[in-house]
Amino acid sequence: MTKFVLLMFICSHITGNDCKPIATEIEEFNKYHECARHGYKAASELMGNFSKEFIDEYRTYIVFSCKEESTV
Repeated sequence: MTKFVLLMFICSHITGNDCKPIATEIEEFNKYHECARHGYKAASELMGNFSKEFIDEYRTYIVFSCKEESTV
């Protein structure tokens, strides 16, 4: 059986600032589309919680990936 694990990171385009992992409410999904949709929704909600000034100052962006894992 295959599961998909959501990996999310907050990043900055400022030199020297590394991407940092973000904990998510749901981390494992049965279908890829569930993971991808949740990733976009979570990223949008997170960006909505940041002030315009924070986003502009740190050139903030969110990246995510849905990693496929086989379970036995």
